[in-house]
Amino acid sequence: MKVQFLKACCMAAAIFITTGCAGPIKSSAHSEVALSAWTAYWDMKSGLQEYDGMKGRLTSLSYFAAYFNAEDHLVLPPEVQAAREKNRRRGGPQAYLTIVNDWEKAPGMATEKDLAVLRRVLADDAAMDRHIAEIIALAKKGAYDGVEIDYERVWKDTQLAPRFLDFTYRLYRAALSAGLKLRIVLEPSAPFGAAFCRGPQYVVMLYNLYGTHSGPGPKADGAFILKTVQAMAALPENRAVAFATGGCQWEHGGLLGLDIVSKRFIDEKEAAALQEKYQAKAQRDPDSAGLFFDYEKEGRRYTVWYADSETLNAWISLAAGQGVQQISLWRLGGNTDIAQVR
Repeated sequence: MKVQFLKACCMAAAIFITTGCAGPIKSSAHSEVALSAWTAYWDMKSGLQEYDGMKGRLTSLSYFAAYFNAEDHLVLPPEVQAAREKNRRRGGPQAYLTIVNDWEKAPGMATEKDLAVLRRVLADDAAMDRHIAEIIALAKKGAYDGVEIDYERVWKDTQLAPRFLDFTYRLYRAALSAGLKLRIVLEPSAPFGAAFCRGPQYVVMLYNLYGTHSGPGPKADGAFILKTVQAMAALPENRAVAFATGGCQWEHGGLLGLDIVSKRFIDEKEAAALQEKYQAKAQRDPDSAGLFFDYEKEGRRYTVWYADSETLNAWISLAAGQGVQQISLWRLGGNTDIAQVR
């Protein structure tokens, strides 16, 4: 399995050396897609409000998220528990519990996308089985229909990656026995040709092409979407893609304002409010269908890129044209017109 994983890494690297060119993209008629979405514990009130406007069109809702405490056990924020209980009583689409590899050493001291905790809970067969049992018990306790694993940066550790693959096989068998579905979230740079288990749904994140790790630009564009979707053909069947709402703001500084001195993610509502407050004229980028604008504040220049419903619909149209039938949205909350996504 390890040799196959290394070969898959090489293939993935070759695929992402260039980005290609898809040309202008826009929303258009497309084959019907199944929509799902996430709602996050730190913005649950807003997320549930948007969910109420969309739940008739969603096939599933993922509750984000359970994470690890200082003892490497899973904990669930109270906001998630309350939201799940409320929606369970009201009925609705299938419910998934998302598990992430964030590790909270102490209140207010958390490490996101932590690999060390995964090395511990997947260290050997016994540790892995304990972790799986805890996942299943937590999902059953909350009356979820399925489990969603969102362990990021796994592929950066060549020792951990094969253990993760083994974990997905074991977890899938346990989920089946417990009557639970399984979704596995993958980064776009994951080695899709690795020995992935057949049976779970694989959700590939088609976002963060640009963001807090880069200079200004859209979270996705046509070339990125096409290249990733084509590479996904190496995955087992039951494939889905995820698109991101909102966007990012970059602050310019330094000599002639050529340096980026700060950057942060923002949601659509904040982006629209900034545009209105500073009377900025937004333009739509033809290659990504994303909106962007600049504004000045106290002598500093800022650049904002973000997605609205037209952006999301353009991305979905492009993916659907490539045969993708299942779309996930990250995330509900902070949007102005998410109900117009189709």
